[in-house]
Amino acid sequence: MASKSNRVLVPQAKAGLEKFKMESAREVGVNLKEGYNGDLTSREAGSVGGQMVKKMIEAYEKNL
Repeated sequence: MASKSNRVLVPQAKAGLEKFKMESAREVGVNLKEGYNGDLTSREAGSVGGQMVKKMIEAYEKNL
């Protein structure tokens, strides 16, 4: 049986991740709404995800 890959493993982190996503979207100029954002283009969604990964890598490298 396949497991759900989008389940929340740490429920307490959900609000923090949502805030992080909104900050990252603002930084790359993508207007996210609370809730459903299915009207985003692939490029916009990828920009947000890419910015999040970039910031996570920078934070990791800073803490080495």
